[in-house]
Amino acid sequence: MTGRFRAFYAVALSALAGPTIIELADATPIEPRQIEWAELAPDDRTDAKTPVSLATQLGGRPITLSGYLLPADREDELVYAFMLVARRGACSHMRQPPANQVIRVVPSEPYRLSSNYEPVTVTGTLLPGLEKTQLFILDGAAIIESGYTVRRAEVRRNKTVPEWRTPSSDNPWHRVTKGAELSAQPPLDPPASLSSTR
Repeated sequence: MTGRFRAFYAVALSALAGPTIIELADATPIEPRQIEWAELAPDDRTDAKTPVSLATQLGGRPITLSGYLLPADREDELVYAFMLVARRGACSHMRQPPANQVIRVVPSEPYRLSSNYEPVTVTGTLLPGLEKTQLFILDGAAIIESGYTVRRAEVRRNKTVPEWRTPSSDNPWHRVTKGAELSAQPPLDPPASLSSTR
């Protein structure tokens, strides 16, 4: 046998012997970090051409985030993909939220939906990147742009509604859903004529 043939023969035999297992000393899984919606919207735009700023420092890291589910791909009550948004009513009857406040989620197994805008908590690896998805909402189709994706996500129903950190001024229903104490506007006082009639 020639030297070249012996080398090839040795490599071929070692490949047939099976894969080599390399043990990693630090192979412990990384705990997901609980994040807030504000962390997804950094103010680090470098120029006016950048339409939205994404939190690239969170890219590839496991996170946990609560929000509202808006189905994108569903069959009856089973949801195969959805948008996670920061507030109830986002995307349907008002101006769409910025892409850095929308996450496209693909659950590890279909999620059983009980209602649109159901509060859920999502755990998975956050991947920054703009993506457009067509949704069918009550009054027709809409194209929604998301700034992040979480695939193979664990999704669980929330018993409590995620807290609003800052009320949205473009949501005409924010006073009804969370009360006047969270509104940017002062609470409504009844006119004096109504209170003095009784």
